[in-house]
Amino acid sequence: MKDKFFNYIHQLQDTITSKLEDVDGKAKFQEDLWERPEGGGGRTRVIEHGNVFEKGGVNISGVHGKLPDSMQKYFGVEDADFFACGLSLVLHPTNPMVPTVHANWRYFEMYDQDGKIVDQWFGGGQDLTPYYLFEVDAKHFHQTCKTACDPHNVEFYKKYKARCDEYFYNAHRNEGRGIGGLFFDYCKASEEMSMQNWYDFVTEVGNSFLEAYVPIVEKRKDIKYTKQQRDWQEIRRGRYVEFNLVHDKGTLFGLKTNGRIESILMSLPPHVQWVYDHHPEKGSEEEKLIEVLQNPVDWV
Repeated sequence: MKDKFFNYIHQLQDTITSKLEDVDGKAKFQEDLWERPEGGGGRTRVIEHGNVFEKGGVNISGVHGKLPDSMQKYFGVEDADFFACGLSLVLHPTNPMVPTVHANWRYFEMYDQDGKIVDQWFGGGQDLTPYYLFEVDAKHFHQTCKTACDPHNVEFYKKYKARCDEYFYNAHRNEGRGIGGLFFDYCKASEEMSMQNWYDFVTEVGNSFLEAYVPIVEKRKDIKYTKQQRDWQEIRRGRYVEFNLVHDKGTLFGLKTNGRIESILMSLPPHVQWVYDHHPEKGSEEEKLIEVLQNPVDWV
């Protein structure tokens, strides 16, 4: 299973980066191969200063070895080895009318001292962070997520949409990071779902990403915007940074397993503002976004 999924994310990275280069029309992904001293490594691809994407990364990694002490305590195990692989992406467009997007699909195995698998699971999801709310875009993104989920279990979309709203939440701000999508974790074999079933589900979600995001980019990338709208985008990006550094488990896992710092922090946007006690004007488009972030909507 680990080889199968590792091969899948290699192919998915190629598919996604090729399409995004076509959409941008100017910038190309810079590739960076790296190795982890304790075992494994990855292939980082970063795009910057494009026509559409100010900064973005589409990274894959496969790491293995002894589970660090901090993670052993987290999982309640001793002397365990692990293998983890996944694809993680974040795209920060220049135009504030185009939303930031994040996605991740991952697989994890844990072994006993004899090298036998004692636990394994899939996780992942995809979520949208707009700066200006276009309801038709929100509905398109969520409908694409639901279409990917439904063949596997008609309850999955509702369940994983709710988890996404719960997970990507800046509790210290009392608002969501964005308008959500899907978030699932610890997807293990059960009577209803084998590991092959989970593989089929996760890869279908992964394959849906471009259809969920690219039509929105194409529709919004040439809209004219003002400096005030760009300022708003940078203020909201500050909230994005806050979530990734304060709450995100993936960032924490990468740091605690001696992951590559440049790859872990590639999710951070290049231009950000923190404005003291900032509030949008009453009745403005900016306030409309905040209302949705504070009160999650059922888009489909």
